Amino acid sequence: MTVSAGTERAAEAAAAIRHHYDIGNDFYRLWLDSSLSYSCAMWADEQDTLEAAQERKLDFHLGAVRADRARSVLDIGCGWGAVLRRLATRHHVATSVGLTLSEEQAAYVRGQDYPGVEVRVENWLHYEPAGTFDGIISIGAFEHFARPDDTTAEKIRVYREFFTRCREWLNDDGALSVQTIAYADMSPADASVFVQQEIFPNADLPTLAEIAQAAEGVLELQSIGNGRLDYARTLEAWALRLRAHQQEATELVGPAVVARYKRYLKLSALGFRMGKLCLLRLVFRPYSNKRFAS
Repeated sequence: MTVSAGTERAAEAAAAIRHHYDIGNDFYRLWLDSSLSYSCAMWADEQDTLEAAQERKLDFHLGAVRADRARSVLDIGCGWGAVLRRLATRHHVATSVGLTLSEEQAAYVRGQDYPGVEVRVENWLHYEPAGTFDGIISIGAFEHFARPDDTTAEKIRVYREFFTRCREWLNDDGALSVQTIAYADMSPADASVFVQQEIFPNADLPTLAEIAQAAEGVLELQSIGNGRLDYARTLEAWALRLRAHQQEATELVGPAVVARYKRYLKLSALGFRMGKLCLLRLVFRPYSNKRFAS
C-alpha cells in the first residue's frame, strides 16, 4: 500500500468512526452495559445478564493473550476502554496502549486515569510503537479496515498488512485476539445499504476466507469460533435498553438518530439470527517451535 493510499484510507476511516461513535458518550451509556462494551458479548444461559456476558467476552480475549502474565498489551479499537480497564486494574499490566479514532472515546478513557494506560487517537496504519507487545487485542475494529469499493484482492492486501504489522509488534510468544463481524450466508452485494450508508459509512465486512488468506504465512490461526447467536442476543438486549430509555435518548440526540439506531439494531439482530452474518473470534500466534504450556 502506498503512503498516499494509506493516508487516504486512514482519513476516511477516521471520518466514518466519528460519524458513529462521536454522537456522545451519554447516549451510549443509556443502552450499553456499565463497561460501555460496544461489541458482541458471550452469553452462558437464559438467566445471564448483559453485564455478565460482556465480562465473559473480556475474559475470553484477555485469556487468549495471557494478560495475567503480560507486561505490555496493545488494544486496537479500544472503544471506551473496557479492555484497558481490566488490564490496568485486574491484571496489573505495566504498559497498555489503546488506539481509537474517536476523540469522544479517547477523552473518556483518559479521564479514568488508569495506571499504565496510554490512549492514542491514531489509525493502526500510522502507529509506530516504542517496543513490542506480549499481546494484541482487537475487538470490533476489523470491520472498518476495508471499504465497500475495495476488490477482494484489495481487501486481502489491507488485512495482510494488518497481520504483518501485528506480527512485527508481537513478541515471539505473544498472541493476537481478534473479534469481528463477517459475511456468512450473504454476499457483499446483498449488504444493507442503510447500514453501510447511515450507520457505518465507508466500511465493509470481511469473509473468513479473506481473513485466512491474509494471515497465511504471517500468523498461525490457532482457534476460531462463531458467536453469531451471541451477537443476535446482544443486539436485542441493546434494543430493549434503548427502547426503555427512548425519551432520554431523544432528548440527547433527537428522534431521527434514535430511530436510526433502533432500525440498525433490529436489522443487525435479524441478520445474525438468519445466518447472513457471523461473529468471528480468532486467536493468532507467531509461527514458532517455542510454545509455552497452556
